[in-house]
Amino acid sequence: MLARNQDIDFIREIDTAQIGPLNILRMDREGAIDLVRTAVLSRQRMDIAICNAHTILSALDDPAYAETLQSLTLFNDGIGAELASRFLHDKGFPDNLNGTDLVPAILKEIGVPLRIYLLGAGEEQVRAAGAHITETYPQHTVVGVRNGYFDLSEVEEICETVKAASPDLLLVGMGNPLQEHFIAQHGDRMGATVTIGVGALFDFMSGTVIRAPKPIQNIGLEWLFRLLQEPRRLSKRYLIGIPRFFYKIQGLKRFAKASSSAK
Repeated sequence: MLARNQDIDFIREIDTAQIGPLNILRMDREGAIDLVRTAVLSRQRMDIAICNAHTILSALDDPAYAETLQSLTLFNDGIGAELASRFLHDKGFPDNLNGTDLVPAILKEIGVPLRIYLLGAGEEQVRAAGAHITETYPQHTVVGVRNGYFDLSEVEEICETVKAASPDLLLVGMGNPLQEHFIAQHGDRMGATVTIGVGALFDFMSGTVIRAPKPIQNIGLEWLFRLLQEPRRLSKRYLIGIPRFFYKIQGLKRFAKASSSAK
């Protein structure tokens, strides 16, 4: 059975939104940064997954992935998670804690010098992301980078390399669900104090992928901008996944009403 981050004392009392099998923390960006700071200063290991509509839908489809996510500390990401929480609980999230914005905010505002390791994406992208962090946040130290293209025979060596670097913060950018399974299965062996699954963050930091303009982000349509950039890769996720996601959320609402009526 996977250990549960929710058993950590300073996480247990935080309000959550239950969406299907997942309990996603309700907190603002300042609170999320403080949570990471507390973990680093107390040397309490914490693994974080950031859940958007695609992540939640994947968990609803795949019990094994849901179990993996339940073992991690869950933050919310995007308009899909927000609408689901409002529909199910009449209450949304204080902030959108998408990793593309949250991680830079952590690096800027945490107030503690961090040793950072980057794992994931292509070689060019992860090295460029490491250089970006070194230049933009000189108070922190990038202690290693490793691309995300490896086979099972290399996992042991990767875990030992990360552990030897002794990072306070490990950023894993392999996409869903691979990065969450990797973190849950190997986090203890890598030994980072805080590990965060960051999806495409290294692509954004390296400039390989361009973010939507702020006005589009602010109205919750960044997903559409990304779809227009990468239609072949993302069309199934968004054009099929979004309707399926809301159908599943409606099913959760119906089930909750039926259970309540039966009591």
